[in-house]
Amino acid sequence: MLTTGKTFEESRALVWSLNAEPFHRRHAQTVAAVMGWYAQELGHGDEKDFWAQVGLLHDVDFEKWPEEHCVKAKELLAQEGYTPELIHAVACHGYGLTGVDDKPELEMEKVLFAADELTGLIGAAALMRPSKSCKDMELKSLKKKFKDKKFAAGCSREVITQGAENLGWELDKLLDMTLQAMAATEDAIEAALAD
Repeated sequence: MLTTGKTFEESRALVWSLNAEPFHRRHAQTVAAVMGWYAQELGHGDEKDFWAQVGLLHDVDFEKWPEEHCVKAKELLAQEGYTPELIHAVACHGYGLTGVDDKPELEMEKVLFAADELTGLIGAAALMRPSKSCKDMELKSLKKKFKDKKFAAGCSREVITQGAENLGWELDKLLDMTLQAMAATEDAIEAALAD
């Protein structure tokens, strides 16, 4: 059983204390919800809290130490008393992108690597819709946005594609499942951010 060493609320307090930007808080809450959804969907419901906390904490260091992203997170999380398995899971989403050599090995770590950038793309696409929601977004619409390299240019299509490959999934499966995850958790994300 994977353990974190902290409660979800303690993790959220840590993220909020280091990330004042509403965008970073929204991203943390979104990735937490998406990771929890994936845990349930992929048959890891007993580890849902672990998956969600990894999602919540994955960018804990990004706002204050962007040049040391993932490296600083390992140090911070160790100081805070998180478990080695949580620290590795958080750090490995930067494998090949930052200064960490922690490689995604577990399915959960591969899902985080794949879904992290994709949540940003889906969120940006949702904001362009009249509803401002991803609940009524179709896969074909998302695929169109994915192919438009100028749209949400900061969301790396290469990382998303690599993430699907790491999981052994077709890109469409990753796009579709992450879209489903965001649609299913949208209300809970908004409620959590309103707290």
